[in-house]
Amino acid sequence: MGRIVLTEFISLDGVVEAPGGEDFKYPNWSFEFDRGDEGEKFKEDEALGSSALLLGRKTYEGFASAWPQYDGELADKYNGMPKFVVSSTLGDPKWSNTTVLSGDLVDEVTRLTQRVDGDISVAGSIQLAQGLLEADLVDEIHLMSFPVLLGHGRKLWTEMPHRTAWRLADVRTYGEGVLVTILERAR
Repeated sequence: MGRIVLTEFISLDGVVEAPGGEDFKYPNWSFEFDRGDEGEKFKEDEALGSSALLLGRKTYEGFASAWPQYDGELADKYNGMPKFVVSSTLGDPKWSNTTVLSGDLVDEVTRLTQRVDGDISVAGSIQLAQGLLEADLVDEIHLMSFPVLLGHGRKLWTEMPHRTAWRLADVRTYGEGVLVTILERAR
């Protein structure tokens, strides 16, 4: 059975928008901080340990335009692993091993967790992440928090229809004060 693992770069004020260079007032804001070798290894191990990627269309398009041009273990993992894109507008995905999920989010993700063994990583994908949290489909959250207040931008946390409880599984600090918090769903 698969587990949905949400992984986000996040500012101190909860902004998750455009951490890696998209059109935004502060492009590349997450890369202004050195994560150190251990922080880079954490992100690499996180990706290498995933069985599949679950992405929203915009994040998928960013990944699909970048990863096929890279070489190495991480690129091989991303390019070869199963990828699932939640989208009602993406018709014919070009990135290898990609399946479009266009039906009801809860039904599609529930079926996906029954088909995939291991961690199904949801990287970025703000709208998808919010929908998964709202539907109580997330099993684990990895937040890589950067010591910056951005003041505006799309936030991960929105109004929720219900309360959920989480258990702190791990916390680590890397590089220039980059904090990684791993939370598991308390069931």
